[in-house]
Amino acid sequence: MGLSLAIVVLALAVAIALRPWAALRGSQLWHPLFASIVLLPWVWAAQRFMPGGVAVQLSGACLMVLMLGWPLAVLSLVPIAALGAWLGGIGWQSALDHLAWNGIATATLALGIGLATRRWLPKHPFVFILGRGFIATALAVVIAGALSTLSAPPPENTELGTVLLGHWLMAWGEAFATGMLVAIFVAFKPEWLATWSDERYLKNA
Repeated sequence: MGLSLAIVVLALAVAIALRPWAALRGSQLWHPLFASIVLLPWVWAAQRFMPGGVAVQLSGACLMVLMLGWPLAVLSLVPIAALGAWLGGIGWQSALDHLAWNGIATATLALGIGLATRRWLPKHPFVFILGRGFIATALAVVIAGALSTLSAPPPENTELGTVLLGHWLMAWGEAFATGMLVAIFVAFKPEWLATWSDERYLKNA
């Protein structure tokens, strides 16, 4: 629990220092922000339990980073985790762990991998959709799931490989959903993607 609390406190301190609410002034980001806070708690409440009682769940954090930017996504994950815990009858300690690993760690990894793709890969809409929407999401969810498992070993009689396989399967499901939604937003609602830029991705398309 100590590590999870440290991750949450540090991330919130950095996010607040960056004053992400300023990006909401006169922007279209209110729509994805409200949609995330309304819809994602239901996703977080719908946990699936693996053999041994280990819970896995979808995140949505990678999509939030693409839509809102990392600082605003991190701040928004707090009410999402709280509402998800309330809806799902999840204890506060488990809710804190989910916020730290399924939310903040996943979002931070998605940001780092996304910045690497923007720096090293061609500036093309296909690269944005496939690289940041699909591949970065899959890698971020897998790595965050593995780190959470290693930080708190699973209960007895639960195989580590089974837990990691569960995170792997959830990661590819989430990657598919995120990549599909990012493709739709690029085509029809690019203003809902804080990380998208017509000048960066379309001038060489």
